[in-house]
Amino acid sequence: MIPLDEAQDYVLERVSQLPEEVVGITSARERVTAEAVTSGELVPPFDNTAVDGYALKAADTDGATESNEVTLEVIGTIPAGTQPDFEIKSGQSVKIMTGAPLPEGADAVVMVEWTRQDKSKDLVHLSRSAKRGDHIRRSGEDLCPGDQVIDKGTALTPAHIGLLAGLGIYQVNTIGRPTVGVFSTGDELVEGNEPLLPGQIRDSNRFSLVALLESDGFETIDLGLIPDNEEAIERTVREGVAKCDALITTGGVSMGDYDYVKVVLNNMGDMRWMQIAIKPAKPFAFGVVQGVPIFGLPGNPVSSMVSYLLLAKPALHKMMGRKSILPEVLHGIAADDFRRRVDGKTHFVRSFFNEEKGVTLLSPIGKQGSHQLSGMAEANTLSIIPDGDGVPKGNPIEYFRF
Repeated sequence: MIPLDEAQDYVLERVSQLPEEVVGITSARERVTAEAVTSGELVPPFDNTAVDGYALKAADTDGATESNEVTLEVIGTIPAGTQPDFEIKSGQSVKIMTGAPLPEGADAVVMVEWTRQDKSKDLVHLSRSAKRGDHIRRSGEDLCPGDQVIDKGTALTPAHIGLLAGLGIYQVNTIGRPTVGVFSTGDELVEGNEPLLPGQIRDSNRFSLVALLESDGFETIDLGLIPDNEEAIERTVREGVAKCDALITTGGVSMGDYDYVKVVLNNMGDMRWMQIAIKPAKPFAFGVVQGVPIFGLPGNPVSSMVSYLLLAKPALHKMMGRKSILPEVLHGIAADDFRRRVDGKTHFVRSFFNEEKGVTLLSPIGKQGSHQLSGMAEANTLSIIPDGDGVPKGNPIEYFRF
């Protein structure tokens, strides 16, 4: 067996970042910027009000209280999206809506909640005083021309997308997003809801992996369920290599498996078949066929998901230009005993975390078999248990979320 970090290093050294690609911002979420983005304009573009209220001169409100209101003339209304063509003079105010431009002469806004307007709407009575600048958003206080707004190598979030749209930038230069083909192999696997025949099980891995890939921001192509047949497997691999930036297959990588997948992939590319010192997901394969990385994941459902999280996902993130690619290891406290035996492996225990008084408490899920997908579905973390006797209740424990 080899250590997990050796397997991770082997894979990461053999995948490369994809070429740059200019895309529209509506399809840029989770993509990584290939260059820095700078502002070409002021944001906001003009002084405007942050609230509904009355724009006025702050000095005119001195002494205003609920028991001693100050009264000002109302000379108009400024809705958002209009440009005022008048100037506020001493003793005057203007009703103004959130986001509307500030008129000349005004240096503060009093919130509508602290005002009372006459029935004639010609006068407003103020029960609060204002200071210069109150509730005013100044031109350029967010961004000025030349400001760098997004760094190179940034994974774009919804907030970044909105920021770009607000600057009038509707296309952005990014690192390519990997398209990943997924297929399962095995004559024992079936699809559909027909009653199972003796020896049959339903293919769940392909569906779990496609869902994981899409939730992590990758494009996917479902290449289907392939029988244990060298010709069919080779045909699928060739189709995948032609269409995809990476391939993931499940099944056929364990020591005792029939060697259909192994024979085909060894003939087509440079493959390494590994036994990694972890549980679950000990068997793993990686190689390159015609320049396309191929990840061979175990056939057990939980093992395939853990193998993806620890080995395939970091490599795919490197391909799309992500800076942080390995799972982020977090620290908590064991709320229950995490028992295990010495076996030379690091165990990734399906677990559930709760926050109590600022402390993360982790408990193992009852079902820990590599075939028990219901335990994985119940879990929200993988707790990392080093080789040994386990982690007793109350002790520090490392984990990562998925």
